[in-house]
Amino acid sequence: MNMNTTAVGVNISRIGQIAINAQDVERAAAFYQDILGLKLLFKAGPGLAFFDCGGVRLMLTRPEKAEFDHPSSILYFAVPDIQTAHARIKEKGVHFEDEPHVIARLPDHDLWMVFFRDSEGNLMGLMSEVAK
Repeated sequence: MNMNTTAVGVNISRIGQIAINAQDVERAAAFYQDILGLKLLFKAGPGLAFFDCGGVRLMLTRPEKAEFDHPSSILYFAVPDIQTAHARIKEKGVHFEDEPHVIARLPDHDLWMVFFRDSEGNLMGLMSEVAK
């Protein structure tokens, strides 16, 4: 399959929104706005908050059914300087699973990552592509 083509008849062009489970949406909204610095787009009702992350909308929501009550997929937030981002977030009391480290050494850059938990226990990552 050619990776440059869109799905036949569907025309998917990008990810429009990602849902992130939150037991306490207000607490999670404060984390994403105050700790990560994402722009709050709007809140809907008592249980939804929407943020912009580089053109992808993140939706914080309480799980609607028991089958959805689990941590979300891992989101990898791209940052220009992983050491600075790690230090700033850690200063705000965020628990990190590890320290920034190289994942892959590629011909023109090194891929760095570090992992942390959001206020709801979801595993998240910071990633940075550092030019050689």
